[in-house]
Amino acid sequence: MPGTLSFDALKSRVADGTIDTVLVCLVDMQGRLMGKRFHANNFVETSYNETHCCNYLLATDLEMATPEGYASTSWRSGYGDYVMKPDLETIRLVPWLEGTAMVLSDVLDHHTHEPVPHSPRSILKKQIARLEALGFEAKMATELEFFLFEKSFDEIRKEGFRNLEPISGYNEDYHILQTTKEESVMRPIRNHLFDAGLPIENTKGEAEAGQEELNIRYDHALNCADHHTIAKHAIKEIAWQNGHAATFLPKWHHDRVGSSSHVHQSLWKDGNPAFFDPSDRLGQSDLMRHYMAGLIAYAPDYTYFLAPYVNSYKRFAKGTFAPTKTVWSVDNRTAGFRLCGDGTKGVRVECRIGGSDLNPYLAQAAMLAAGIKGIEDKMELTPATVGDVYEDAKAQDIPQTLRHATETLRNSAFLREAMGDDVVDHYTRAAEWEQEEFDRIVTDWEVARGFERA
Repeated sequence: MPGTLSFDALKSRVADGTIDTVLVCLVDMQGRLMGKRFHANNFVETSYNETHCCNYLLATDLEMATPEGYASTSWRSGYGDYVMKPDLETIRLVPWLEGTAMVLSDVLDHHTHEPVPHSPRSILKKQIARLEALGFEAKMATELEFFLFEKSFDEIRKEGFRNLEPISGYNEDYHILQTTKEESVMRPIRNHLFDAGLPIENTKGEAEAGQEELNIRYDHALNCADHHTIAKHAIKEIAWQNGHAATFLPKWHHDRVGSSSHVHQSLWKDGNPAFFDPSDRLGQSDLMRHYMAGLIAYAPDYTYFLAPYVNSYKRFAKGTFAPTKTVWSVDNRTAGFRLCGDGTKGVRVECRIGGSDLNPYLAQAAMLAAGIKGIEDKMELTPATVGDVYEDAKAQDIPQTLRHATETLRNSAFLREAMGDDVVDHYTRAAEWEQEEFDRIVTDWEVARGFERA
């Protein structure tokens, strides 16, 4: 792909002055890029091997607070260092920033140099290794939905996040005329990301005013998560460069539809699609049925990894294309899981539960773990649901609140076995903290509703 660089190619570009800055990044619990900007000469001479960061980066929240209750680090332990180990296979250009390249890092323990268990990249790598031990590889694709706004991040923040106006005035789903008006932002997003080595397919208008979707071609699971994270970061920066704001908040207004991040997934063996059976009416192999059975049965356990914030659950609403039930259906967008490409080699399962705020490493890892469990236990897939799934009273509900999802995470024997107690406890604490922070805040809704009338 254009934009991806070997370490030797990077050194050559540093030597000729093309590259003067290298972003050395880790992925935090929230799925954001954190790290340092290195002078390129320093990076290629010494820092390509490792650098350090404070270990609070994997025990914090969206506000960069330092909550108590994490076993991995605290004020009592002094907030020491982790090692950031650049993965030199991930070096790429950052075309929207002058003279800049980027590399993603794995996070290691300072003393043992072993991977930090609760690092998102480590969590996904563990599930990929489990799958490889069974003889399979996962290929995945995520859809990134987001909103563009007329004003910039700084203007919106200074105005208290009020009077938000999307970049367009009407539903622009597949709308060529309206999206033409947004090409000053969307065209550089497509082209810069392609030039950074991401296999960009397309962008389109989504089902609300100012709502966009970016589609990236499927790839190996780790590459998919890397691509998602880089794209999300780039969208915000490129929108900012053009005087606009982009948000991945799943539900920014109660009267607007939410933003999702659907995850498509399939397993492959020896270069062939292991989910496909040409003799089956829908093209599903037994392996696919077992995988899907695990994926669906354990969906409540891992919902937190698809919907990590209080706001995430505001998106789950009837008639909005956001699911409310953990059942599957064939090419039916009202179900939590949709069978796509039925009858073809492209047969795959799409999870529609995740919001635009998910961390792709955690979401993909949790779903792989559920699928592996289904395969190992040869779980039986229930028949497909038909019709309007929203009205199916017998179908299991998706957890409707962060509190509910936190409890299913805490009590999940399956996830504790697949990911480890330390990882489950770590992210349970993250979920608790998010709820605690929300619970102490008096909202505008409460004030407006009760100030006079209570």
